[in-house]
This record gives sequence, structure tokens and C-alpha cells, in this order.
Amino acid sequence: MIGALNAMDIAEILTPQCIVPKLSVTSKKQALQALAKHAGSILDLKDRTIFDALLRRERLGTTGVGHGVAIPHGKLPEIDKLVGFFARLEKPIDFDAVDEQPVDLLFLLLAPETAGADHLKALARVSRLLRNRAICDKIRGSSDADALFALITDNHASFAA
Repeated sequence: MIGALNAMDIAEILTPQCIVPKLSVTSKKQALQALAKHAGSILDLKDRTIFDALLRRERLGTTGVGHGVAIPHGKLPEIDKLVGFFARLEKPIDFDAVDEQPVDLLFLLLAPETAGADHLKALARVSRLLRNRAICDKIRGSSDADALFALITDNHASFAA
């Protein structure tokens, strides 16, 4: 996997099962807990392990990057490859975002502790995709997991950012 993310497709780290099209939460903590639970069920890990990793990262600074988007992420020794999860919130929540705007799109990225540059490349790729206002508008207009997966993983869309 090292070096494989130079031109990474988000489809390499995201599957349709990793998408939560209508997440109903009222706080940042609830959102992280719900995503950790969903990720834990797919990765066969304890959600508390994932949640703790996300909290450790949030303590360093918010992962709310602005324009209604947050990219919580963490490293776990229990996994051996990068994995992404996406959630579209039913209602925006306060996420301590850098622009102080509520967040309604969350892309969770989990990486092995040894991921190094691949982790950073994946973060950059997701960030580039979710900075594209047109893509985000389409994502916000869809509540179907398959449609969301198609929007997020479309190569042309993610390069247009």
C-alpha cells in the first residue's frame, strides 16, 4: 500500500457499507460515537477503541475543516490498511469547526499506526473532494447510500476540486 495513494481513489478506502446516509445526532460527541460504532461493526473492533482514537486526535485541534465538513481521523494498531467512513447528518451540529459553522458532512478516516505519508495523502484527497462546493451540494441533496457512494467516489468529481 505504500506509495499506492499517490493518485488515490477514494473508492480504495470506502465501500457502500461504510456510508451512513442519514445520521441523526445532536452533538460532536454523539457523531463520533455513532461513527465509531458503525466502523467498529464493519472492522470487527470495539467502538470504544475507535472513539478513543478519535477523541485523542480532536484534543489536538478540531477536525471541522469548514463549510459544513469535518474529517475526523485517527490511527489504530488493530488495522492494516486505510479505511474511510462517510456520514451525512440529518441536521447540522456544532463541531467546533474552524469557521464556526455547523457540520453536516463527516468523513471518518482510520489508518494503521504505520501509515505515515499514506494517511496524509488520504486526508488531503478527502479534503480536496469535500472543498468542492458543487460536490457537497449534490451530497447534501442525496439520502441514498448508493448515490452518496457514487458521488464521493466519482473520479472526475474528486479531481475537479
